[in-house]
This record gives sequence, C-alpha cells and structure tokens, in this order.
Amino acid sequence: MRGPRFINADLCQGILSGGGSGDSGGSGAAVTEEPKAVSESYRLITLFRETRARTRNMVSTLEPDDFAVQTAFFTSPAKWHVGHVSWIYEAVMGKIDEEYGFEEGEISAYLNSYYQQFGAPHDKGRRGAVSRPTTSQMFEYFEGVSGKVERFVAKHRDAIDRAAGGGITDGGIVSDTARLLEMGMHHECQHQELMVYDLQHMLADRYVPVPAMRKPVPQLGGPRVRDAERQVPMEGGLYAMGYGGSGYCYDIELPEHKTYLEPYLIDVYPTTNGQYMEFVEDGGYDTYRYWLSDGWEKVRENGWEAPMYWERGENGKWHTRDFAGYRQIDHMEPVCHVSYYEADAYAKWAGKRLPTEAEWEMAACWNRDARRKNAYPWGDDAPTPDRCNLLESGAWRCSRIGSYPGGASSCGCQQMIGDVWEWTSSEFVGYPGFKSGFDEYNDKWFANQKVLRGGSFGTPAASIRSSYRNFFRLDERWMIAGFRCAQDAGRGS
Repeated sequence: MRGPRFINADLCQGILSGGGSGDSGGSGAAVTEEPKAVSESYRLITLFRETRARTRNMVSTLEPDDFAVQTAFFTSPAKWHVGHVSWIYEAVMGKIDEEYGFEEGEISAYLNSYYQQFGAPHDKGRRGAVSRPTTSQMFEYFEGVSGKVERFVAKHRDAIDRAAGGGITDGGIVSDTARLLEMGMHHECQHQELMVYDLQHMLADRYVPVPAMRKPVPQLGGPRVRDAERQVPMEGGLYAMGYGGSGYCYDIELPEHKTYLEPYLIDVYPTTNGQYMEFVEDGGYDTYRYWLSDGWEKVRENGWEAPMYWERGENGKWHTRDFAGYRQIDHMEPVCHVSYYEADAYAKWAGKRLPTEAEWEMAACWNRDARRKNAYPWGDDAPTPDRCNLLESGAWRCSRIGSYPGGASSCGCQQMIGDVWEWTSSEFVGYPGFKSGFDEYNDKWFANQKVLRGGSFGTPAASIRSSYRNFFRLDERWMIAGFRCAQDAGRGS
C-alpha cells in the first residue's frame, strides 16, 4: 500500500489534468471533456476535482506520524479530516439515492462527527487516541469515495442538467441533487480551513505548504498607524440581508429579508495588533469591568493574558509563532486568535462596540452609488488575490491593513473578505422563515454561538461570500478570528 504522501503526489496530477483517480475506480464515467455549453454536471465535477486536489495538496507535505496527532480536544487529526470530508459525500448520496450503499463499520463510526441520524458520534476529543482506522485506510477511503462521487454524478447527470435548463447553468434551476452534492464540496472547503487551524496548533512554521500553495506575501506600505482608527458613516435604513444571488449558498444565509438599521459608524480596518496591544498593556486582562461575566470567568479559569499564541520574548516584546515562524508581533496586522469575549472586552475598553451582522453586511455589500447590494465588497466578481487574502493567496498569515485597496467596499471599508473572520454581536439563529436544507448540519447549533463574517487567510475562495455566516462558541479562539468595531452615529470622534 502506498503511503499518503506518495498517493498525493501522483494522483493530484491526474485529477488536475482531468484524468481518472488512479486505482480508486476511475472518474472517466463522468465528464472527461468540456462541452461547448458548460453543463451543471460538468461544473459540479470540475468543482469537485478542484476541491479534492486542494485537500491532497494540503496534506501532501505531512510526515506519516503527523496524520494521527491531535494536539487538543478542539483540534482533529489530519487523517480524520481526510476521511470525514469523504464520509459526508456518502451521507449526501445516501439521502439522494436510496440505492446507494453507504460504507458502514469501523470507518463510518470513527468519521461520524455529530450526526445522530447515523448512529452514536465518535468522541471528538479522542479522535487522536485510536490507531485504527489507519492513515492508509483513510486515504484508500478518500480515493474510493472520489470515484463513487464521479460515478454518482454520471448516473444522475440527465436529471441534474435537465433541472438546470437544458444543460446550461446560467439562469437555470439547481436540482436538489446538485445542491446537496455542492454542499458536500463546500463542507470539504470548511474542513480545509479547519486543517489550517489545526496545522498551526500542531506544527506552526514546521508545516511547509506545497509550492503551488505558497506565494509571496503582499506587504504594501499601508496606512499610517493613526489611520487605523478611521471610521466611515453608514446611513442605515431598510436593508435586504442575506443571500440574494442565484448560485450556491448555505441554508443559514436564507431567506433574504428586510431589516432596519439605525445610522452607525464602522471602522475602515479590522482592529490591529498594535491597537489590541494597547488594551493588553493597559491591564485589559486584569480589569473585570470590561468583560462579560462568563468572559471574565474564562480569563481567570484559563489564565488568559493576551490573544492565543502571543508570548513575551526575551526582549520583553510580544511575539507569536505561526506559519511565518517565531516573530515579533507586527503592529499593523489584524489581531487574530481572539475569542468573542476578548473582542467584546476590547470594544468596551475602546468606547465602541462590535457591529451586528446586519451592520457588517451592509458595510460590506451596500453599493451607495448604484443603490443595490454587491455580492462582494468590491462588486460581483469572484475573489482574486489582488483583492483579498484567502487560502489561494498563499500568504499563510495576515496581511497588513491597507494591503488590498482594490478590495474596498463602496463605503470605504477594507479587508472585509479574507485575513481574519470578524466577530459580530449577533447570536447565531435562523433568519425569519428559515428552512433547513440538511438535517443536523447547521440548525442544530442555533444556541450559544456568535456569528462571524468575512473569511480568513485560510478560507478557500470558492466557499466565501459576503453573506456567509460562520459561527463559533464565545470562548473559542484557535480559529483565525479578529474583529472591527462600530459605534452608534453621533458618538464617534
């Protein structure tokens, strides 16, 4: 049996060139040549191959011993991610087609994260405590499911393309089959980002991305330090919140609905390390009055003194260890690895507050001149590395504020997509009229979570939208999360 690193090396090339998936059963039954008019089934297969290739790339430089390591109860071993992103496709295909044969037994039991409908989930905190299934078995499973998905699309191709309007995706209707399969691909994108978090926690700069995923970091001159305090006014009023496009989105981004906003001010940039350091040095972690009661308990219980990964160097300066190595904190990068409690405490200390998710989305999407929403802050075009810092940017770290002026929103806010997820003050609940698109996927978390927006440098570009709602518990901070502040109109300086 070939090891996981070798599996990645030869199979990735085949997938990218449109060939089969090696000894996994073949992908040629789907679409091997681009048709003149791009069909929905061809689009799905293309997205699927790109997604699977990215997962392979991310783990291709790991050592065999790395795959089974779980460094904390909130992380997961790489072998589990590799298997779980495949397992979800089986769950989806089983819901679409009753004749589909779901893989059962040891592998399925290990890979079930929290789906009660598929039996008792495996204990998340003990995913790294078992040696079986092995890493080799996980890669065999990964490749086997890849072949199954492509054959499944081929089997249902006519129904998928017919629903899309004669085989043309532009303006057509997306079938339930296509929607659920694409959900599996976006789920895999989510786990690619989770692997970024886990790899930093386990390896930091000892993790070396493949050359195709590593690029020079754009570090433009950026604004002056005092410009980091700049705010822009938002007029408020009725705003249509949520996803309003015709492409893919999660059920929690729907339905688009009207909400009323009072006028407000919002920061042009995410809060920087330098700004947050002032809070730290001013005794922010020693003063209970800035903190929510539960947050203050977390500070004392966990001994928090600064954001996660910050530590004092021998010179007394704050340092961090990340994918760029052990380095002194860059004052002009967005602060990251902070919990909701920390973001909220800073905002109170600064005389501001966190924006609601509606305020955040309006600042990101509302086109003042055209009087309509944009899909992204800069317009309707898909993200590109010159506009934002996402996984494909290859930076593997935050960029300094001001590094992406071409990605500014109509109101002038910058870096609202990429770099760091941004905490909002909004509870994670369903929008009015919410309908679940897949049982136990999103709606079971409608309690004790806060919404984050915007994506991070670990987010794949294919999965981010301005309407995307991420969510985490209020005390979590291993993810790439920061924030920007807001104020009620009339209270700014």
